[in-house]
Amino acid sequence: MSSSISLRLARHLSTSAATATAATSSTSGASISISKAKSKLKSEHDPDKALKIYSSVSDHYTSPLSSRYAQEYTVKRLAKSHRFSDIEVFLESHKNDKKITEEPFLSSIIRSYGIAGMFDHALKTYHQMDDLGTPRSVVSFNVLLSACVNSKLYDRVPQLFDEMPKKHRFLLDKISYGVLIRSFCEMGKTELAMERLKEMEEKGVEVTVVIYTTILHSLYKGGKSDDAERIWNEMVKRGCGPDVGAYNVKIMNFQGGDPERVKGLIEEMSNAGLKPDTISYNYLMSCYCRNGMMDEAEKVYEDLETNGCNPNASTFRTLIFYLCRSERFEAGYRVFRESVTANKIPDVNTLKYLVHGLVNSSKVKDAKEMIRIMKKKFPPNVVKVWIKLEHELGLAKAEDSDNKRS
Repeated sequence: MSSSISLRLARHLSTSAATATAATSSTSGASISISKAKSKLKSEHDPDKALKIYSSVSDHYTSPLSSRYAQEYTVKRLAKSHRFSDIEVFLESHKNDKKITEEPFLSSIIRSYGIAGMFDHALKTYHQMDDLGTPRSVVSFNVLLSACVNSKLYDRVPQLFDEMPKKHRFLLDKISYGVLIRSFCEMGKTELAMERLKEMEEKGVEVTVVIYTTILHSLYKGGKSDDAERIWNEMVKRGCGPDVGAYNVKIMNFQGGDPERVKGLIEEMSNAGLKPDTISYNYLMSCYCRNGMMDEAEKVYEDLETNGCNPNASTFRTLIFYLCRSERFEAGYRVFRESVTANKIPDVNTLKYLVHGLVNSSKVKDAKEMIRIMKKKFPPNVVKVWIKLEHELGLAKAEDSDNKRS
């Protein structure tokens, strides 16, 4: 990151963010690699600290892609704290970088605005490409379409899809069609998505397994299992998969039913030479949970590593929630501690459920430790939820008593 951008951030961002940035800039040898920044940002939830980490990133990276994820993590942290004006200052400062004339670099700004749900800013940046001297192709257009979807403005995608290629004279590709089809599916208009499949075939544009999977997901979600099976068979007939993602969508449709059916699909994947992933096993675990088979669900969780997978936030959220429903709060607390170690902490509501359960089952010490960890891990806008809960449950008083005794 250039010194001019650091100075601009220090002047315009919030006082605390500016202090963090200035502190880093003034430290000799504080620059770190992009990979190190990405690793630190994954576990950092405080937006000001995220800005500080990003500000310390070395500017000796070889391509915009290498810094894209660090930028996106920073924007996500700011967006979660609703600091949209800071996001604007942060991203607009990048337009003064000499690399702005490179389409991938500018596209990363558009993508980040989309992640923050700030589509008008993404579109404005796209329109500025001529003035900034940045060449325009289907690459930046596909990022713009994705920003529109990330901002949940699905109805605007077809308009952009039909207008922009004609205006700027570039050809659409399979990624463009993939985003368009996803927008139709998100709106529940699978019939329009199917029409675009035919259009792709007519124009010789490759229909990918990702596109088929998007349509399958929409059909299963809408309860149209027969239509989904027809699409599945068409996909197989064309030799276009299925892959792990397609199987996971199919498994999702059965996760509320018989666990043996889900196990059968996972075995089918393995027999086809595909490796079931964490999502596959999450669905199996969820299926066991919904059927009240908690021992089996915990076994799936415990065997993840053996199966070459790592638990994600959804794994921890689902298992903790159902352990609480089964009043197995001690086990839920153990899984919570493992989620902290993995930096995959579940959502606030799930953890509040666990804290209440621990208190009601006289596990006050564990409840206090949970809140202590959450207050340490998260920024002020999230911490206030835990401070409020701490007082509601009388844990703050218990903390004071413990301190006096010690």
